[in-house]
Amino acid sequence: MTEDQKIGIIIDVDFARKHNPPYQHPIFLSYENPLRIKAILEYFKKINLWEDHRITKLQPKLMNEEILNLAHTKYYIDTVVRLSDFGSGILDEEVFITKDTFSLAKKAVGGTIQALEKVINKEVSQSLALVRPPGHHALREKGSGLCIFNNIANSILYLRKKLGYNKKIAIIDIDDHFGDGLVQYFYDDPNVLYFSVHEFDFLENDIGFINELGEGEGLGKNINFPVPEGITDKEFLVFFNILEPILKEYTPDLIIVAMGFDMYFNDPIGNCFLTTISYNKFAKKILSIAEDLCEGKLAFILEGGYSLIGLPFCVQAVLSSLLKEEYEPPLFEKFLFSSESKMEEVLEIKLKLESLLGNYWNCLK
Repeated sequence: MTEDQKIGIIIDVDFARKHNPPYQHPIFLSYENPLRIKAILEYFKKINLWEDHRITKLQPKLMNEEILNLAHTKYYIDTVVRLSDFGSGILDEEVFITKDTFSLAKKAVGGTIQALEKVINKEVSQSLALVRPPGHHALREKGSGLCIFNNIANSILYLRKKLGYNKKIAIIDIDDHFGDGLVQYFYDDPNVLYFSVHEFDFLENDIGFINELGEGEGLGKNINFPVPEGITDKEFLVFFNILEPILKEYTPDLIIVAMGFDMYFNDPIGNCFLTTISYNKFAKKILSIAEDLCEGKLAFILEGGYSLIGLPFCVQAVLSSLLKEEYEPPLFEKFLFSSESKMEEVLEIKLKLESLLGNYWNCLK
């Protein structure tokens, strides 16, 4: 990393104290809480991260409700405002509301906009937005899966409609759960490539399967790499065998990572066995690709990840790659028990997906 390069970290103390669920563990909704960000910030303080001259701290962009209307209906926005004013509510069986939900969810969108805008304007080399609540499940007219507003979709629409930025964008979604909200915004859009690797229920069947390829001009640009529960570091990065050649053929101007950490072995919601090594290697690989294709224009936006023990180390693993430092995982990960190999299943999915995508990508023919 050269002297003039900076990593922009978008953060606000409100993310570490607001939108606190009124539920006790182990209720599902209770995992999306302020302690997620507080744990990261406390760890940053412990390792003196803010004293690193290569890191710059950025505040979320201030924005009005008109910006939210780019991605969400007026009725839905008004509903979130009304329930927040009331002080409580349930939007969906997996979405709670508190008195400060609207203000914090709006700030999460503002933080994501800031992360993308700073990168495309080359004010920072790469960015990392530590925002919550997450966004990739949120739909135009409703919240879903712990998500209120769709942070990434809203930010892309802001770049287009407010800044005139109409270049090609690639979204790489590594959250444990399929971004069913995010994908619906760009399913027919040829200027947004969406690639998701996510845990898939092969017994009960699920959405986010390999044959969901987009429609119209976006056909072939919605790519799902479903993996079985229980995958480990050994199988996780297999998806790069498909992703890397496609990115090189697509040549995006900006790469956005929907940065979920709920495939981590200690996560209370996911069912996989990744360690921080996977996230470090992923970030190193995607940074190298971004430097080759789009001048390093790369933004990481926090989505899921609910292990208060693991989350700070996962974020540090990504930062270490961006700073091009050697990474040493925490000692406790070295004692992680071994899991049954899922490589045969993962390779089978890879081959089937390659055969489908060969109709749309020259690199896979």
